[in-house]
Amino acid sequence: MRVTPAALTLGAMLLLGAGPAAAQTLPADEEDFRYLLGLGLRAGPDYWGSEQRSLSLKPLWALRWGRWRISTSGAGGLMGFGNEAVGPGPGASRELFRSSTLRVGFGLRFDSGRNSDAVSSTAGLPDVQRTLRGRLYASYALAPPWQLSGALSQDLLGKRGGAVATIDLTRRLYRSPMAELNAFVSASAGDRRHMLSYFGVPADSPAAQRYGRAYEPGAGLRDATLGANYTRAFGSHWVGYAGASLSTLLGPAADSPLDQRRSAFGWSLGLAYRN
Repeated sequence: MRVTPAALTLGAMLLLGAGPAAAQTLPADEEDFRYLLGLGLRAGPDYWGSEQRSLSLKPLWALRWGRWRISTSGAGGLMGFGNEAVGPGPGASRELFRSSTLRVGFGLRFDSGRNSDAVSSTAGLPDVQRTLRGRLYASYALAPPWQLSGALSQDLLGKRGGAVATIDLTRRLYRSPMAELNAFVSASAGDRRHMLSYFGVPADSPAAQRYGRAYEPGAGLRDATLGANYTRAFGSHWVGYAGASLSTLLGPAADSPLDQRRSAFGWSLGLAYRN
């Protein structure tokens, strides 16, 4: 019998969800329904290694009831600012275990993939189809200002998205009842399927003729990022953030002929209302 990543993920969900952590009684304030609505502005490269940059304005929204949450990128952390550690990321998620130092959870999100003909540098490459990703995440509080977190994300539908692992180390530089400043360093790696889809150049593709060579990366490091985030609450309902980061490609990703610029700077701003 063939065991698929989707079956493994579902099994982990059921097993962990049925454990003692799932039966843990939530504090009364965490049983309430919470929501957040806002707007976020982001500037950065169009894709990994691109020299083309874009500025985008997108909605921020998040919903939470107990240990269940669904949110867009960046919104979940804003809703919990002042009350919790690093959030589970975008998509739908459920916290499976919580202690004073450790948090573990599971999430699902849609991955938009890549429309290769959207930009000239990837034109002629196979598209990466939209898919559903499963994500296991955990965060551990080290010394009071330090936090270590990691995640493993897997394409559950077999759409050539592959698996990606990330690890983050965050240090709180400043915190008050209304504001917080954090610095972080992170790194990510992909399996062979992921690296082939996003950084590979098939020998029979028009892109291989354009670049003068084919490229078939293996599994390995993808990128590293150094950055900082500032979050501030404006009263009990309004909250905003500003962030900046510098990322660089590593390993097999850095050797791809698709890379026009290995390092890139990005920034983001956002403002939202939470109940």
